[in-house]
Amino acid sequence: MAFDPEQRASPDALLALARKEGRGRLKIFLGAAPGVGKTYAMLAAAQTEKAGGRDVVAGLIETHGRRETERQLEGFDLLPRLPIVYRNQIMKEFDLDAALKRKPGLLLVDEYAHTNVPGSRHPKRWQDVDELLAAGIDVWTTLNIQHLESLNDVVLKITKVRVRETVPDTVFDKADEIILVDFPPDELLKRLAEGKVYVQDTAARAVESFFKPQNLTALRELALRRAAERIDADLVSRMQAQAIEGPWAAGERILACIGPDANSPAVVRTAKRLADLMDAPWLAVTVERPGGHLDDSARARIDEAMKLAERLGGETKTLTGSDLPEEVLRFAKFENVTQIVIGRSQSGFLNVLLRRSLPNELARRAQDIAIHLVTRHSEAAPPPRRRRAGFALAPLPFLYATLAIAAAAGVGKLLTAMTPIPNLSMLFLVGVVLMAVNFGIWPAIYASALSFLVYNFFFIEPVHSFTIAEPYELLALVIFLIVAVITSALGGRVRAQATIAATRMRATRRLFEFTRRLSGLASFDAVAEGAASEIHASLGRGVVVLLDSGGDLVMTAAWPPEDALDAAPMMAAHWAFTHGEPAGADTGTLPTVPWYFVPLRIGDKTLGVIGVAKPEGTGALDSEARALLDALSEQAAAALERASLARDMVSAKTATETERVRNTLLASISHDFRTPLSSILGAATSLLSYGDKLGAPAKQDMLLQIKQEAEELDEMVRNLLAITRIDAGALELRHDWIDLREIVDRVVSAARRRGAKQQFAVALPADLPLVRADATLVEQAIGNVIGNAITHTPPQTNVLIDAAIAPENVTLRIADDGPGIPAQALPKVFEKFIKADSLADGGQGTGLGLAIAKGIMEAHGGTIAAESPPRGGAGTRIALTFPREETPA
Repeated sequence: MAFDPEQRASPDALLALARKEGRGRLKIFLGAAPGVGKTYAMLAAAQTEKAGGRDVVAGLIETHGRRETERQLEGFDLLPRLPIVYRNQIMKEFDLDAALKRKPGLLLVDEYAHTNVPGSRHPKRWQDVDELLAAGIDVWTTLNIQHLESLNDVVLKITKVRVRETVPDTVFDKADEIILVDFPPDELLKRLAEGKVYVQDTAARAVESFFKPQNLTALRELALRRAAERIDADLVSRMQAQAIEGPWAAGERILACIGPDANSPAVVRTAKRLADLMDAPWLAVTVERPGGHLDDSARARIDEAMKLAERLGGETKTLTGSDLPEEVLRFAKFENVTQIVIGRSQSGFLNVLLRRSLPNELARRAQDIAIHLVTRHSEAAPPPRRRRAGFALAPLPFLYATLAIAAAAGVGKLLTAMTPIPNLSMLFLVGVVLMAVNFGIWPAIYASALSFLVYNFFFIEPVHSFTIAEPYELLALVIFLIVAVITSALGGRVRAQATIAATRMRATRRLFEFTRRLSGLASFDAVAEGAASEIHASLGRGVVVLLDSGGDLVMTAAWPPEDALDAAPMMAAHWAFTHGEPAGADTGTLPTVPWYFVPLRIGDKTLGVIGVAKPEGTGALDSEARALLDALSEQAAAALERASLARDMVSAKTATETERVRNTLLASISHDFRTPLSSILGAATSLLSYGDKLGAPAKQDMLLQIKQEAEELDEMVRNLLAITRIDAGALELRHDWIDLREIVDRVVSAARRRGAKQQFAVALPADLPLVRADATLVEQAIGNVIGNAITHTPPQTNVLIDAAIAPENVTLRIADDGPGIPAQALPKVFEKFIKADSLADGGQGTGLGLAIAKGIMEAHGGTIAAESPPRGGAGTRIALTFPREETPA
């Protein structure tokens, strides 16, 4: 067909090609039976690749003593096998780590379906190959057709031999190339007789069982068909990727109905084969009935069948509905299903007689949908047992039912003694309804039968016997029994549904509370602790939370508390974290590890893993428990991501604030240091240049100016160092008993010596107590506050320093009647680098004076506050409050 330039390539096909970028290529040499020459053909082709200069390594080759195959191995680098101790024996397996380290251009790995020795990283060799492909290594391998999962029961039917080692069809379909190694059955039997496949004794037994001509012919046909399907699928994908128009599938869609019976695996495999033959997508569903619960074995069979469907590439769904046929057909119509595959029903005799089995109902109700009935039984298994919600085996409910009917009989006797009543059946019906509502259907049915007998014995003529004299009495009694049983069933079903609704409501509420609780946690540790405790409470198993820390997993939380994990669980946890897939118990990776690890993923990002313990003797988590674990893990991952974003936001805000402070500090230093440095530099230059021409008074004035400016610079540096120590929490206090009066006098005297023009008034109480503090730091704080008043008030301002004494503290107050501080600026007066004409400054121009005073007071356990204007006055008042301690005698 001609190429149309306007035809667009299939996005799915292009995405499939894109996903293969960076991965190695897989070539499978496919045969119908052992001995057809798959390994020989693979080695012969590899010899050609090696002759062409390709780096070829034999990772693991099974020659089975065949000389022709052994000769083909000559010239290849061979990887040593890895010894593994199993059941006191040393077994040698494929060394995956050595292959990854060697990383050849082409690696030969025989027997794709092989099962590894327990203790290996992966239970199956095809999983080892998948990890090699992910590392970018090309792999060639061999496989027999009987090892494909979807053909497992077909091979059993043909050969009467159950093949235990299987490969999922999804893995087989991802192969980049399939090489069919074919051999006629007669030639293969001849090779077998000559001892070229097995030794003579083994060959004789093989001919009697597996290697029969009819078996080999059927297996050869399976291999040819499967290879043709794979080649056809590869051709279609290549046509779609290259935008070549061709015939498309007719739109068939297959649905497999899975139940708790042993026939479900056969149903799944049949649906898979139909889908492959029709090149159609397929789904597998199971329907849960409200009010009905399966026992553990039946639930396990459903879970295994659903897992099988997933391995075979089907999409799985769980539906809920009381009318199973209606729910299946509703889903089928919604998904545009054209064919339904279902197993033969194991319904009871009455349902079969009334043709009310699920297959019959589907066939009766379905329109334009084909029904395939699978009658094959792959394994014998006991029929599933359903437990009714609310069914109580304890005798107490039946005792209550007996008492209720006895009470109804007593009330009936009392009423009949008082007045003639023609029908007392309603009294017994009340007892039946009460039992149904409170204890479920079975105690209610027991109450119905007991009511039937008691009513007949005590109230129907002739009384005190089970004989019924009148036919209409018999009819009424039978109708009563039917109504009572129906009422019991309805009441029991209502109670069961109410119990299920309450259980789901509690689960939903618990999930909601868990989500709400996590939303209020801001740190990784708190989120991890909350997730561990909630998952432990929900699943009843030990839980660990390991989070990413620089590419390594660190145990952040555990419940019950756990210090560390062993090497094997940590290896499984790292694998789950790296690959973003579950690992450990009941998975395909390290299944012997007694922990089940799931990754904590949010989008494409993996934050860590959650591990759930599997104690010895306990079963695997069922589908409901895994769904709950997945939901809780998703909520925990979202909370961790939120905590991470909050932490990054705080870090960004802190970095921004640090940058702002740094820029402000540099600007402040460059501005505030420039004036004194210029004055010092000018005076020193004048003295050096004109010192011999200046008189003594002029020299003295210049030297005094240099001294004063240097003291101001020293004060600025001291303030900068002080605020640095305060921010770093490194302020060292030397506590001693100090007199605030002496410190105030020294600060005021120093201010006057430096030329302060304000009028200072010190009005401290005569009984001012001593306070325990660092004298040097307190003097610096008081000096900064008084310096702030001097700097930002006119010369005629009055400055009043007084104190207020309280039993718990002493407050030193420094007030001025200057212009004051604007109300909008008052809350910022103690922040760093606040400098403006209308704001307090302190610290000789750096904007640090009041911030330093605040830090010093807080370090002493005191406070500092500003009022502008103070109550009953004008200007500004700053109060420094010191805590009081008992003065030593």
